[in-house]
Amino acid sequence: MRGGTALVTAGAVTALALGLSGCDSGKSDDAKGSSPSASAPSKDKAKNVPEGESEGSKKPEEKWDGKIRVLGDGSTSDTGPQPNQPKPEKLKPGEKPPQFVVFSWDGALEGDDHQLSHFREVAKDNNAKMTFFLSGMYLLPKSKASLYKPPQHKPGEAAIDFATDPHIKDTIEQIRGAWLDGNEIGTHFNGHFCGAKGGGDWSPAEWKSEIEQSYSFVENWKTNTGLTDLPPLPFDYKKELVGGRAPCLEGQKTLIPAAKQFGWRYDASSPGDFQIWPSQIQGIWNFPLQLLPYPKSEKQVLSMDFNFLYNQSGDNTKGDPAKYEEWRKLTRDGYLNGFQRVYNGSRAPMFVGNHFEDWNGGIYMKAVEDVVKSVCKRDGVRCVSFKELADWLDVQDPKVLTKLRGLDPAQSPDWATFVK
Repeated sequence: MRGGTALVTAGAVTALALGLSGCDSGKSDDAKGSSPSASAPSKDKAKNVPEGESEGSKKPEEKWDGKIRVLGDGSTSDTGPQPNQPKPEKLKPGEKPPQFVVFSWDGALEGDDHQLSHFREVAKDNNAKMTFFLSGMYLLPKSKASLYKPPQHKPGEAAIDFATDPHIKDTIEQIRGAWLDGNEIGTHFNGHFCGAKGGGDWSPAEWKSEIEQSYSFVENWKTNTGLTDLPPLPFDYKKELVGGRAPCLEGQKTLIPAAKQFGWRYDASSPGDFQIWPSQIQGIWNFPLQLLPYPKSEKQVLSMDFNFLYNQSGDNTKGDPAKYEEWRKLTRDGYLNGFQRVYNGSRAPMFVGNHFEDWNGGIYMKAVEDVVKSVCKRDGVRCVSFKELADWLDVQDPKVLTKLRGLDPAQSPDWATFVK
């Protein structure tokens, strides 16, 4: 059944996000415990440019395939098609659809806890690809904060902290490695404004400005940071960036007209829907968070960490430690409930959203890792990025997708005759 009472409504999502002003802050400039970790260097530490060789002429590592074309100030480059991307194929008559699962991360900062690099390894170990929604201002030094001109706010303002210089360097290196692994680099935009004067109040023109700045901070990080000894990111962000998730899931109505101007292919900003096959809004795939069966209850919860948090400890991110293990299990089982419902039913793609945050002892990241390890190697399962899912949907017969959208999540048809 598609029914059921949601434990957290779209409004509650927004209210909670507003109450957690640092929900994407990671371990940044003004965050507690943010001092750079000298003892834990990044796994992708870049080599220095040899003496007498300029950054523009620096040769990329040998594992980079294809023709290399350095772009702009050397912050990005065109290295050809992204590695580790399967060719999407149309469903054959009588074929059961793959069970797609998309794990996505809002903010994507490599902080002192090194969660971005950790989940890169989790993905590789479990045949998974993920979407990392990068907050563009995480590549902008605090000393250059005034370069950010957020809609309806003063230059340099943001609802999250700017990253430390060491964290900017580590994030650049990890984003580079994540893309080469086959993961997607989407956007979480910039200043994470919610509520009054946030994305829900922005016009399409203001969203366009926010998007343009998301591109700019990635395409000009060398100029803005002075980190000229690092190699360029191995992708052209104008080609790579094809979707994002708005902070607090606000503003999709006015965001989509702006996103269309940049040729985006999907949006993941909808505050929630049942587990049904995706449809399009104005030609853009709509990938919403989803309502999942909450364990030991007939109610449902949205498929993102702070919704489980809200139902377990309210807006307190440091709840009772004695309950952490119980809450972790409830969160893990909630995701697995949703997975089992569609895996054995309609095969609708499942979407999981998360943050690199240590809420309630980091149990929500641990729960997601549990789920990745549990589902991604199962028969018929593909743990993919949103971009890879959009590629697959684009080659399907529209009539078949329409039939799939008519299925309830737990409804498993006779697949031998369903796809004709």
